[in-house]
Amino acid sequence: MSTNQNTLGKMSNYRWTICAMLFFATTVNYLDRQVLSLTWKDFIAPEFHWTDADYGDITAVFSIVYAIANLFAGRFIDWLGTKKGYLWAIFVWSLGACLHAVCGWATEHVVGIHDAAAMISATGAVASTIAITSVYFFIAARVILSVGEAGNFPAAIKVTAEYFPKKDRAFSTSIFNAGATVGALIAPVTIPSLARYFQSIGVGNGWEMAFIVIGGLGFVWMGMWMFMYKKPHENPRVNAAEIAYIEQDKLREEDKAVSEKPERKMSFMECLQYPQAWAFAIGKFMTDGVWWFFLFWTPAYISDVYGFSSDSGTAQLLIFVLYAITMLSIYGGKLPTIIINKTGMNPYAARMRAMFIFALFPLLALFAQPLGEYSYWYPIIIIGIAGAAHQSWSANIYSVVGDMFPKSAVATITGLGGMAGGIGSFLINKGSGTLFTYADETQMMFMGFEGKAAGYFIIFCICAVAYLIGWCIMKLLVPKYKPIVLN
Repeated sequence: MSTNQNTLGKMSNYRWTICAMLFFATTVNYLDRQVLSLTWKDFIAPEFHWTDADYGDITAVFSIVYAIANLFAGRFIDWLGTKKGYLWAIFVWSLGACLHAVCGWATEHVVGIHDAAAMISATGAVASTIAITSVYFFIAARVILSVGEAGNFPAAIKVTAEYFPKKDRAFSTSIFNAGATVGALIAPVTIPSLARYFQSIGVGNGWEMAFIVIGGLGFVWMGMWMFMYKKPHENPRVNAAEIAYIEQDKLREEDKAVSEKPERKMSFMECLQYPQAWAFAIGKFMTDGVWWFFLFWTPAYISDVYGFSSDSGTAQLLIFVLYAITMLSIYGGKLPTIIINKTGMNPYAARMRAMFIFALFPLLALFAQPLGEYSYWYPIIIIGIAGAAHQSWSANIYSVVGDMFPKSAVATITGLGGMAGGIGSFLINKGSGTLFTYADETQMMFMGFEGKAAGYFIIFCICAVAYLIGWCIMKLLVPKYKPIVLN
């Protein structure tokens, strides 16, 4: 490549600007998801009389709709293209994020109460009606959010396949995927404070403006994307040397069979015929729910088990440190490249070796709750390490799609895996909400823990082993590198 670059001149690096845009979009994506988890316990639940089961139902519906939408989002992105498809996706999810803010007004209108204080002081049947009505409105807003957010990763992975050679895709994916961590990192130190500030100046109950401010960031991104993105061959900011670098895989013998034939679209049924698609889907099903559990329930865990409200300095510091630790995942995408350079392995074998290493770290979650008896810092650090391992795993499992499937099918397969991950997330969020409510009401005992602490311990144990199980199934389905060649 160095000789080729010398012939073509100095290489531009616009692909990293595009990667930065993907990072920004993913950050906004996760900020929008986090607003509810960081405001429901201390701001929303008292107003609408929610239980853990109510919150679990809302997050579960989000997850299952996200799962279904992922299936169609991939096809939508493949059909419409990355530029227009991404614009539509972020428009819909930003609109959904902002619509959360009107759920309180809608509930008051339906129930016939026009004052937040009256909502909070309601009891009996009126309180139950408020809870049920508000849950339905929040579910409606959450459905719109989930439909839009389903387009983020299929679009981002497709852009990565367009702008990066195979050997760099895991690293670039780990960079933009770190936006999830940065979003989760920024959220606890901004969202509760935003809600408390607007509450203090009398703008609603505070949480409404948090949804509007954070949701509005997506519209800012849309304006930037419209002017900055074009495909590499059409982009005047990408020179011939960079295009040659991006397309270096076409020069390899293993890709000649693919490059000599024009790519065609793959149908859903055709995708399901390949074990590679099932391996990706099962890997996502087993592990996505773990990240979403940490994302949606960690603020509640800190409140339930240790008594710190989401806007307290201690809670904000704990969550900030947790997600600061997960930033280590940026280096997780680099590990396969190191393995390839040292051993000469093909990309799939190197990624699977890296993913096995990452699958070992979540086992520490088995000790999170027991060590939490000594200090709340232990579970936070352990969850942070498990989160970093997940993001490293995630960057590599996404890159497996680009390794094995033609570019024309990347978004479709990514959407298929996203659907599987969403189903796994639905099960863990629905199950967690039900379990925590039951454990609290019955003061359930498990392994020496009582009440909600026992419930959290059970879920931590499930999270701990999910990655090893997922890795073993993937390895059984696709033991060796086998790219898909379309006839």
